[in-house]
Amino acid sequence: MTSTLRAAITTLLLCYSQISWADIDDSIDAAFRPIAKAMSDFVFFSIQIGDAQLQLIVVWLITGALFFTFYFRFINIRGFKHAVRIVLGKEDKDPQAPGEVSHFQALATAVSGTVGVGNITHVAVAVSIGGPGAAFWLMVAGFLGMASKFVECSLGVKYRQINADGSVSGGPMFYLDKGLAELKLPRLGKAMAWYYAICIMIGSIGVAAMFQANQAYVQFVNVTGGEGSFFDERAWLFGAGLAILTGLVIVGGIKSIARVTSKLVPFMALLYLTAALVVLAVNFTKLPWAIGAIITGAFSPEGVQGGIIAVLILGFRRAAFSNEAGIGSSAVAHAAVQTKEPMTQGFVAMLEPFIDTVVICTMTALVITVTVYEPSLVSNGAISGVELTSGAFASVLPWFPYILAVVVMLFAYSTMISWSYYGLEGFIYIFGAKRWAKITFNTLFCLFVIVGCTAQLDAVLDFSDAMVFAMALANVLGLYLLAPGVKKDLAAYWQRHGN
Repeated sequence: MTSTLRAAITTLLLCYSQISWADIDDSIDAAFRPIAKAMSDFVFFSIQIGDAQLQLIVVWLITGALFFTFYFRFINIRGFKHAVRIVLGKEDKDPQAPGEVSHFQALATAVSGTVGVGNITHVAVAVSIGGPGAAFWLMVAGFLGMASKFVECSLGVKYRQINADGSVSGGPMFYLDKGLAELKLPRLGKAMAWYYAICIMIGSIGVAAMFQANQAYVQFVNVTGGEGSFFDERAWLFGAGLAILTGLVIVGGIKSIARVTSKLVPFMALLYLTAALVVLAVNFTKLPWAIGAIITGAFSPEGVQGGIIAVLILGFRRAAFSNEAGIGSSAVAHAAVQTKEPMTQGFVAMLEPFIDTVVICTMTALVITVTVYEPSLVSNGAISGVELTSGAFASVLPWFPYILAVVVMLFAYSTMISWSYYGLEGFIYIFGAKRWAKITFNTLFCLFVIVGCTAQLDAVLDFSDAMVFAMALANVLGLYLLAPGVKKDLAAYWQRHGN
């Protein structure tokens, strides 16, 4: 019996040694590509305007943001000071209020889900293709997105669910279900909520677990020796370590995630912004020119194919992909806040696009413009993405590419742990807040972190990316329907607290 078992094990090991994992990757990718292409073509459907491609999902998001800005009478300006006061603990202090995390912790968790590699690459791509003027429209879109965040995060707290174990569940799944039921549209609400829950589950595993893990792995290998280094041939080992680090945080739920992000987000943001301020200080004589180039380039771009329309579309698209305003994912994190006033977290949520897009993306654009940007970059596309940002910082701080690698890994890690919670809440909406449901999803998420480091499943990632933005189709429609209720709640809130 022993010899038979030994022979079987030897046969299995021999088969394992002959497996070509690259072939398996290619087979999965090839089988999934038609599905991914169909989903991506639907979600990111584009129309031609002059020489520019306009994606309708971007129109959907920006139109919603513009509508909510006017409908709530520029709440992104009127409510800004109040939002800062809430985050600083000068408003809404009630230790007996339901919820699991503070206003600041909820904000930090949500910011960690949006501040990521896109803040480095999206801005660089926008500037390299559309010139500095693209940054202006990126900022405008970020400003408008603050109103979308206000609506969706107010609703996230208003319709959240307190589970039997004391934990809190919230987000678009819950406000689409409960909110539309109050409007006598229960079937529509239930269908939209299930659609959203499925999208956020799949999207979190692909975009967060797989893609972010892959980005962290690539940056780590580049810093530790590149091709031929120890981890270059041991992606699974790096993935296993990253999965353990992720699992140690997410197993504790939103409280554990919030504790980590409330420390990690300020650190990585300050690290990046401090380096940016150093570069700007060294090049302070060029700042007036850079600001002028951003403003004039927004309305009269030179050398940009498609002109002003192309630059506007480019800036809006990069902002929509960066701050996720209208997608609804952040409402999941904000729903866990400790408060009796749903409006308070709506105010706080407005700071998220401000930090992500108006501050961090603007700083990136200024650094690029005062250092390495040349008009010829726009015409020939010589360099773009993270290379352009890295080169901009390295022109003043030669060692910054190493810091940038650390920042990218921190951005990726923080996005992973935040989005794991988003996906979990979608899982909970469908299966309930049971212990087995939480363990099952968290285990799957960590396993896909390893897969993300070891596999090159481009089609799977394209599909997941499409699923994330497909959430906006249901979410923004729900926000339109529920906005009148939010407006009444806001009026009542201002009466109680003064305006």
